[in-house]
Amino acid sequence: MGIFGSIMAKVLGKTPPSPITPAQAEPAAQAAGTKTVPPSGQMATAAPSTSAAPPIDVAAVLDDLKKKAPQELDWRHSIVDLMKLLSLDSSLAARKELANELHYGGDVNDSATMNVWLHKQIMRNLEANGGKLPEDLKHSV
Repeated sequence: MGIFGSIMAKVLGKTPPSPITPAQAEPAAQAAGTKTVPPSGQMATAAPSTSAAPPIDVAAVLDDLKKKAPQELDWRHSIVDLMKLLSLDSSLAARKELANELHYGGDVNDSATMNVWLHKQIMRNLEANGGKLPEDLKHSV
């Protein structure tokens, strides 16, 4: 499992087959229903079901971890802090690996731009795979 899978597993308790791509993120955010991404990379939407698990409250999961963290971490704005909160390697090399997993098309040497993009993509993927984001995070993605 890659870094993306580790993030998804630690926050949502499951790992989707593959991350949504930036092109898939827009329709995923607008469509209703539970989203899954088949290995082919095509976006599929499952019909809402009464037996489906309720969405995972992403902020509650991460805020709970934040309360237990030995240092102040701003997971809502920083990919580095989010990765630290999840006890993952947050080094530049690890973030470049995550960017590769998420199909980042920009310059990985421009870490500030890459970091903002990574955070947005992780939030989009969390939401597209059953996570419930607070309104302040929905506006940033």
